[in-house]
Amino acid sequence: MSGRAQTIVYAAPITHQGKQRLGRRANLLPKSEQKQQDSATDSTLIGYARVSKAEGQELGPQLSALEAAGCRRVYEEKASGGRWDRPELSRLLTRLSRGDVLVVWKLDRLSRSLKDLLLILERLETAGAGFRSLTEAIDTTAPAGRMMMQMLGAFAEYERAMVKERTQAGLRAASARGRHGGRRPKFTQAQRTEILAMLAAGRAASEIARLFGVHRATISRLIAASRVTVALV
Repeated sequence: MSGRAQTIVYAAPITHQGKQRLGRRANLLPKSEQKQQDSATDSTLIGYARVSKAEGQELGPQLSALEAAGCRRVYEEKASGGRWDRPELSRLLTRLSRGDVLVVWKLDRLSRSLKDLLLILERLETAGAGFRSLTEAIDTTAPAGRMMMQMLGAFAEYERAMVKERTQAGLRAASARGRHGGRRPKFTQAQRTEILAMLAAGRAASEIARLFGVHRATISRLIAASRVTVALV
């Protein structure tokens, strides 16, 4: 008998229950991948097509593009992109479900205002829906599309800040020159004095309003303002 050590490998027989467990583990990954693929294709593409009545355009090209993109439903609108009361767009937004994707042919079909566009996109995000523009190749369901919309939002915020800053600077400059905001007064100081004198002499307010070409309510406001001034004095 030699003194070498020997290694003996013992292979235990696989029972019927062990085979079932191995089978379940082997099938786990394919089912998981299949489930992910199914959930990725569950989203419903909903199209929105719009033309302006004044421009005399046709919806045909947009409808063809949306149908080719796989839209199951398409909402058609004939209204200006600057209008806020677009009934078909409002109906579409209220019926969106989580996972749906709003599809348009071009961004300007959805809105011609960046501010309005961002408000619509916020509603989509709140509803858990996505957005896709075929011409600009924007898709908020993908990371690149979300980044682009965030950049648009940053530019819009910068634009609002610049407009506010320019407005405030203009008001300060006008105030320094002695000009104040608001509507121009209807009457000069001499006219106000004349009107009050006519009222004190017994002339009717309606008659005075006709003489000066204003509404009677303007004379009434002048009377009320003069009474307040007298009371303060």
